[in-house]
Amino acid sequence: MSAAQIRFATLWRREVNRFMKIKKQTIGAPLLETFLYISVFGAALGSRIDKLHGIDYVVFVIPGLIMMAWSTNAFSNNSSSILQQKFQGAIQDQLSSPASPAELLLAFSLGGFMRGLIVAVLTFIVSVLLVDLPVDHVLVLIPSLFLVGFFFSQLGVLIGVRAEQFDDVAFAQTFVLTPLIFLGGVFYSAALLPEPYETLTHFNPIYYMINLVRYGFVGYTEVSIALSLLALTAATAALFLVNLRLFSRGYRLRA
Repeated sequence: MSAAQIRFATLWRREVNRFMKIKKQTIGAPLLETFLYISVFGAALGSRIDKLHGIDYVVFVIPGLIMMAWSTNAFSNNSSSILQQKFQGAIQDQLSSPASPAELLLAFSLGGFMRGLIVAVLTFIVSVLLVDLPVDHVLVLIPSLFLVGFFFSQLGVLIGVRAEQFDDVAFAQTFVLTPLIFLGGVFYSAALLPEPYETLTHFNPIYYMINLVRYGFVGYTEVSIALSLLALTAATAALFLVNLRLFSRGYRLRA
């Protein structure tokens, strides 16, 4: 391995070890939360709603829950990790080390990505054990999930860099990210909403991510898959470039 690969592997392993040391909080709690969603919405509402667009309600909901688990965990891991290291002063030492800004950014990004991936995979396994969950379009599902994970990893990095206190991170997650996810169609179909709510839902970027993942699992979508994938790829690349510039400048990272 080259020196750059060793540096990157060390930084990335540190990020993974950080959240694995408290896996009851970082892995167990999100998994329990998702299980409760499946139980409540599947057992309680599913018995009343039965089907949406010819799909069992609980099966219709699960793809959105998997996407939600990956996105929220990737975001919260990176935003809290960077802010914590800013308070400890550790981030300044890393910026002064031989590691390049790109290596640092990728290590932080993949740390959150891995946490989201672990929770999403465990959620998928639990879901398969509980219901008959299909995977109709794996060639759409895999890139969609990976792009969603990397997008929210980058978003977590951006919020962590810009945040000055933990309240800033909590505000972004509680008052911005969570409402956008819940209003993006995780638990319902936007096509069934009356106007103007159906039209307003189309301005929510997470709506398109949920549709991508749902199409990968059950084959149902309300948006253009190709355009959604293209837009998500462009947005993820743009966020990465913005974060790389912030790391290169040491924006709000250096004392």
